[in-house]
Amino acid sequence: MSASTRAPESPLALGIDAGGTETRWALAGPGGVFVAEGAVGGFSALEAQGLGRARVAQLLAELAQAVLVHGRPLRVHAGLTGLGPAGQGLARLIADPLGLLPEVVSLGSDIETAYLDLFTPGEGYLVYAGTGSVAAFLDAEGNLHRAGGRGVIIDDGGGGFWIAREALRQVWRAEDERPGCGAESPLAQELFALVGGADWDHTRQAVYGGTRGDIGRLALAVARAADRDPAAGAILAAAGRELARLACALIDRYGPRPVALSGRAASLHPLIAATLAEGLPAGIAFAVRTGHGEHAAARIALAASERDLPPTQDPQP
Repeated sequence: MSASTRAPESPLALGIDAGGTETRWALAGPGGVFVAEGAVGGFSALEAQGLGRARVAQLLAELAQAVLVHGRPLRVHAGLTGLGPAGQGLARLIADPLGLLPEVVSLGSDIETAYLDLFTPGEGYLVYAGTGSVAAFLDAEGNLHRAGGRGVIIDDGGGGFWIAREALRQVWRAEDERPGCGAESPLAQELFALVGGADWDHTRQAVYGGTRGDIGRLALAVARAADRDPAAGAILAAAGRELARLACALIDRYGPRPVALSGRAASLHPLIAATLAEGLPAGIAFAVRTGHGEHAAARIALAASERDLPPTQDPQP
């Protein structure tokens, strides 16, 4: 569908929260009421700028098809993982299947929208553990400060990709030393079930033929084995310590504030949150909270659409 200049049919605003595992969307109407929500596959802004552009375009076409059942939004705000200066061309990729001009699509960091869903600026620290990991603080002036979030190749300790990589490393190192020992390991058995088989070819295809989100989903195997396999439990405890390190970095820089843990990897197993809490300074309030970055993104888009509307005219006497 090509961009159109005709007026949208409904006073709606669309929020998008794109991550490595899943892209969630929410459509908000007047008064901030959410009229529809959904999800498609995950992607990053970096992927959309490279060889994965065609795949991202297909995902956004699927998203647009689901949204347009409910009406065409006036404005769109997308919170994107991996967004940099070169990512601004993504506005057209989002706008086209919706039949909008790219000028009505604004882009921002997925971590900022996640923060605004849970805190007001200056209120607390968000530790987000999805496919990757990052800690964020949006100060009272609206400046975003971060710790971590360097990507899965460099770090992202405690995120789903990191958990899966640690587990795969341990399992295959053990196989090097004692071939066939995976048959006695609940962790290995859970991983092999997800990749489709116990031979190296299945793991190789799953890891090197998949996306970072695909690899991050293998962390589910670690959570399933944690109560039966000390190795799996130790990996999840280590993930909690990695996430605590991120929170402590911001506490050291900006002072004590409440900490919230959110993200799909954060809810894999209670060990992660428990170990994170143990690693925080005494007196720091801590909670695990379910975040909806797509809601915050929709509210940003709705505020922009309301600014676009002409002022209401008083009726003539």
